[in-house]
Amino acid sequence: MPQVWMTYDELATLCNCSAAEARLTVRHLSLPRRKSSDGATRVKLNLALTARFFASIRKSDFDLDGAIEALRHTHRQMAELLTCEEGDRRGVA
Repeated sequence: MPQVWMTYDELATLCNCSAAEARLTVRHLSLPRRKSSDGATRVKLNLALTARFFASIRKSDFDLDGAIEALRHTHRQMAELLTCEEGDRRGVA
């Protein structure tokens, strides 16, 4: 199982509670904690919390196909602009 580390605020969001309640839960469950290089304390999720995290990702309604199509559309628009600019530099309209 992969390791998932979260801040207290992220854990609070996952558990639908306050950051203070998340801290109490971490202490109660004796979860490992570390200070990250950005200064935030992160908590290593146990198996149950990791499963909850992955379940929340699966439930999210992210339209991957729509995002890919939007990127392709943007790419086409940018390519057209570049083609027009090259024509302008050559004196072609």
